[in-house]
Amino acid sequence: MTDRPNRVAAVIVAAGEGTRMGTQTRKQYMMLGDRPLLTHTLLVFEKCDAIEEIFLVIPRGDDHFCKREIIDPLETDKPIHLVSGGNTRQESVYNGLKAIDGKFDLVVIHDGVRPLIKIDHIAECVKVAEKYGGCILATSASDTIKTIDEHDRVIVTMKRHMIRMAQTPQAFYYNLILGAHMAAQEEAYTGTDDAELVEMCGETVKVIPGDPYNIKITTSEDLKLAEALLLTK
Repeated sequence: MTDRPNRVAAVIVAAGEGTRMGTQTRKQYMMLGDRPLLTHTLLVFEKCDAIEEIFLVIPRGDDHFCKREIIDPLETDKPIHLVSGGNTRQESVYNGLKAIDGKFDLVVIHDGVRPLIKIDHIAECVKVAEKYGGCILATSASDTIKTIDEHDRVIVTMKRHMIRMAQTPQAFYYNLILGAHMAAQEEAYTGTDDAELVEMCGETVKVIPGDPYNIKITTSEDLKLAEALLLTK
């Protein structure tokens, strides 16, 4: 008897307000080329064979709009489930994990406003997570990194060759990442990313090379850069 292959779902987090963009339209719904930014992200995951279903976490009350403007035009056969977000990104991810309800073995967590992620990177992240329990994409630091104190005085210069700048997607076994989020809740701790919560539980998170083009859209300048990068794809 052969082992059953792991079932993999994606949690796409797009529940932010996008206040730093300085526009009335939430940044995940802004146009990037000929379609909304979030649509670009979903299309990549829709085309990735490693992903069976998508749990899309969006702001409360956006269900009708998101279904009409984002999901229906995709005309995809891959199930996309809408989940209401929380007050923070961490709460939103947790809501997505709860919606999965143990139906999948692994989960890939990705920022909805990273539209230039590549299919191969998603698949590789899943493959490595299956072996190690957790895997993230990250890029090497190109500048010297310094740690400072509260008075902006340098405390130490970091070893640049050991510094990585984390990206998404981040992939984990479902029970591992769910347990990490529950532990963080019990401690009232907010991490900077999902991998940190897993690390705090003493578990291994493997790092694989990311892509400098896999940018997170935060400001209008980021959007312009993404438009330029999109033309080179």
